[in-house]
Amino acid sequence: MNYLRKFPAIFSRNAFVLLCWGIWLCLHGSNLILSVQLSLVPMFAAALAIFCAMIGCIFTVNHYADQLAELLDEPFGTLLLTLSVAIIEVSLMLVVIFEGDKNPSMLRDTVYATLMIMLNGMIGLSLVAGGWRHFEQTFNLRGAMSFLHLIVPLVLILLVMPNSTFSSGGPTLSPVQEVFMGGLCILVYVLFLVMQTTRHKALFVYQHVDNESLSISALPQHSSSHKRRIAIAGAALGLIVAIVPVVLLAEYLGDVINHGIEVLHAPVDLAALIIASLVLAPEGLSAFRAATANHMQKAMNICLGSALSTIALTVPCMLLVAGLQNIDLNLGVIGGSSTLLYATLLTTLITLSSERTTMLQGNVHLMIFLSYLFFIFYP
Repeated sequence: MNYLRKFPAIFSRNAFVLLCWGIWLCLHGSNLILSVQLSLVPMFAAALAIFCAMIGCIFTVNHYADQLAELLDEPFGTLLLTLSVAIIEVSLMLVVIFEGDKNPSMLRDTVYATLMIMLNGMIGLSLVAGGWRHFEQTFNLRGAMSFLHLIVPLVLILLVMPNSTFSSGGPTLSPVQEVFMGGLCILVYVLFLVMQTTRHKALFVYQHVDNESLSISALPQHSSSHKRRIAIAGAALGLIVAIVPVVLLAEYLGDVINHGIEVLHAPVDLAALIIASLVLAPEGLSAFRAATANHMQKAMNICLGSALSTIALTVPCMLLVAGLQNIDLNLGVIGGSSTLLYATLLTTLITLSSERTTMLQGNVHLMIFLSYLFFIFYP
């Protein structure tokens, strides 16, 4: 009887998951190739519907991952949350890279877009919204700097150093260098997770704790082990059921993105921006809500953690696949993008060094983000 009462809530929570499964079954059952069998306007209308359904489904993935993160002991909860986002991001990039004309710059452009969105767009928006509502906000300086201590060297090694290597031509790495860097990124990230979830957990603790968060965190301890196992199984099943349609629909969305860029002669960087925006939408909204609720520590953890997980998880996966498929990936950032990248890292360092945030700092981050968007279309 209790399950019948909960059915409307369960159905509404998984509405986008059911919609994504329905869209995929229709496309797969009819063998429809959007870029071939539809004209331009219907194709983009269908792609927009798929994009919106996938965003809703990714929000559901984030919901179930958050549930598991609360139910499981660390570091498994944190690992599951970051792996869920990485799976979706990698699946989208694989389709865009391998379908049609291979795009060797997709990995670089997507990582670069992720850095611009999280370190400039979302941090800037969070600082402006939080500063407007609360004037000044504080966060744990040592925890935020711990993120940056990894982000800066990994970004410079992966996105700048390939321009200066001699083992391969152009802004690329040789297969041996790709394997080494991929393994190094994973190792460093695992060590960071161990530090974040065990010995130095206090560095990443939110400064504001309310009654709601206390009740949520205390739920697993006061619940019986049987109910806890049922809750873990339900959340894990929901997570899998929500992730699979996003991965399956990535093929159709990637096909439309590739075809649209070719037909409209749009900038290639636009595809990376679309992929990064799709994957980061739930985390960006969570950071914005945290900032407006005066939980700047949580907002910083989300923004910096998303940037770090992209570099330390997504990049190694793509390097491994590229090595197995004998595909050369352009990794080095070139032109004006390198200047924006340096400005982003320097501005983020200055912002985090202050330990207190205001609207002024947020405006600077938003200025860099708007410059990034502008130079996509006018390089």
